[in-house]
Amino acid sequence: MLGAEWSKLQPTRSSGRRYLDEAEREKQQYMKELRAYQQSEAYKMCTEKIQEKKIKKEDSGSGLMNTLLNGHKGGDCDGFSTFDVPIFTEEFLDQNKAREAELRRLRKMNVAFEEQNAVLQRHTQSMSSARERLEQELALEERRTLALQQQLQAVRQALTASFASLPVPGTGETPTLGTLDFYMARLHGAIERDPAQHEKLIVRIKEILAQVITEHLRYARHCALDTGHGDRAGEQPPPSWS
Repeated sequence: MLGAEWSKLQPTRSSGRRYLDEAEREKQQYMKELRAYQQSEAYKMCTEKIQEKKIKKEDSGSGLMNTLLNGHKGGDCDGFSTFDVPIFTEEFLDQNKAREAELRRLRKMNVAFEEQNAVLQRHTQSMSSARERLEQELALEERRTLALQQQLQAVRQALTASFASLPVPGTGETPTLGTLDFYMARLHGAIERDPAQHEKLIVRIKEILAQVITEHLRYARHCALDTGHGDRAGEQPPPSWS
């Protein structure tokens, strides 16, 4: 039985030998091509680059270790040059003093700016107060102007009503609000031409003017007193007289 099994394995061993021979031939071919590649320029350039990277990596590691052991690397900050300054050395102390001096200068500048800011704030508050006062004065003047305009209108209405019964001699013209100024000019011209003839008219005009002036002066005093305490500029004038 074992002999039969052995006879079956004989062809398998021979076929396996064939595969081993093929593998050996391929290995020899690979080694030949590898030796040829190692002699080429491309292989040399690749090897040099790998070596350079390895050297740079080693230098970087040693530089980091030196920095940790000897001190921090000074950066170009606030006008100081970039160089390694070991701590507790003369250079380190000088650089530290320079930085402290710069900080003191910046603190002084900050204090000066804060003082200027405070002055500007006070000036702004003063300007705001002055503006408020001017606005109040302007509002008061506007109320006074309105009161004077209304007083003038009231006087014109009173004169128009009072002189309605006094026509201009020779024309019979009587005044209206629109023609009051023209009426007064014509009345004055007629009286000047012959004062003696119009003595009664002159007396009547004086009485009317005195009455109008008296009443409206009293009304003006009321308006002046009330200008700043509740505007009475819109109050109706006293009644007119004929």
